[in-house]
Amino acid sequence: MKPISVEIYSRPGCHLCDDAKEVIERVRKRFDFSVSVINIDSDPKLKREYGELIPVVFINGTKVFTYLVDESAFEEKVKTFWKT
Repeated sequence: MKPISVEIYSRPGCHLCDDAKEVIERVRKRFDFSVSVINIDSDPKLKREYGELIPVVFINGTKVFTYLVDESAFEEKVKTFWKT
């Protein structure tokens, strides 16, 4: 089983980002994976690339969500990566 890594591209003050982080942390209580939060405002390239398209969530480098993260759908995606 390959370790699972979740990345959340975000910025301070983003309520959708905060909601996504809460969903991901709830799922994290049931499955073991690492989480990194990347502040797009700290990198001009990321700020240009993502702008208002946040949050953007990746699992092991694959984009899985933009804007809203549905808890059951996120859990299913984690399970899929868990099996590989």
